[in-house]
Amino acid sequence: MIREAVELAKIHKNIIIKIPMTAEGLKAVKVLSSENIKTNITLIFSAGQALLAARAGATYVSPFVGRLDDISTDGMELISEIVDIFNYHNIKSEIIAASIRHPMHVTQAARIGCHIATVPYKVLVQMTKHPLTDRGIEQFLKDWETVPKN
Repeated sequence: MIREAVELAKIHKNIIIKIPMTAEGLKAVKVLSSENIKTNITLIFSAGQALLAARAGATYVSPFVGRLDDISTDGMELISEIVDIFNYHNIKSEIIAASIRHPMHVTQAARIGCHIATVPYKVLVQMTKHPLTDRGIEQFLKDWETVPKN
């Protein structure tokens, strides 16, 4: 894992190495962060995992919101808990809300203080729409039709 990460990191300074949240992944992140290689520990499902990842030196931690919601656990509550812990301890790792399923996940993550959200295209499209926007556009067009065009 480490050897491959070092090779990938040589490609460009903006490369982020994605590492799974495992004991071996934490060891790899410790080594990679000591070499100033940026990492993202993924598949985080608890605040404890996020704390371990951050303390190992992860640049980013990725809690999976939607997958937690799928098992009747509040994924946004986890984001909130991680934000609180990181703020309290002045932890520099950034939080990436992953497994976003709907627009509310995006706005809730932003409101809570999450740094980044990985948003699927479908959700981005949903975020551009609102029934009142559609009605407003229809009304603007109707109003335009009543304007004299001389």
